[in-house]
Amino acid sequence: MSLTDMGFRALSGEEIKKLDFNPFTRIGDQWFLVTAGDPDSHNTMTASWGYAGVMWNKNSFITAIRPQRYTKEFLDKSAYFTASFFPADMREALAFCGSHSGRDHDKEKQTGLTPVSIDTGDGSTTTAYAQAELIIVCKKTYVQLMKSECFISPEVDKANYAAGDYHTQYIGEIVAVYTK
Repeated sequence: MSLTDMGFRALSGEEIKKLDFNPFTRIGDQWFLVTAGDPDSHNTMTASWGYAGVMWNKNSFITAIRPQRYTKEFLDKSAYFTASFFPADMREALAFCGSHSGRDHDKEKQTGLTPVSIDTGDGSTTTAYAQAELIIVCKKTYVQLMKSECFISPEVDKANYAAGDYHTQYIGEIVAVYTK
């Protein structure tokens, strides 16, 4: 089944610029699923830290993943990742995906999430979810491990990285956006 058959519509470049997207509520309060890998081998996790904006004159999305997260293995191997945003009635599924590892659980089976294949336009595919109301498809452009010595505010480092498990930031150029 295609994204169109599921009720998704691809936004044009101009429509993306006009998208009503408040990152403080959509990312920080409502959360999203970051997913990487193809339909046969992928993983997803809930995230509530990230950025959306312009970087290097390109519409970009940035997510950050801790080293122990299973999804990081997929992001490291994949050229693309997706950020999927959901309606409020999916909050329980997002909570599950953020508190259970794909190493130990079949998140899709346990939450009812339905993976969908997205053609990236260069012969590869990536994965998102049919229940999303907004899907942002990103091509990785930059990856950077956060480091203790780079923190100007030591209190931020101490409050978030007492275990030394620094996030890796993934900057992706937004190559497609789909809405319902």
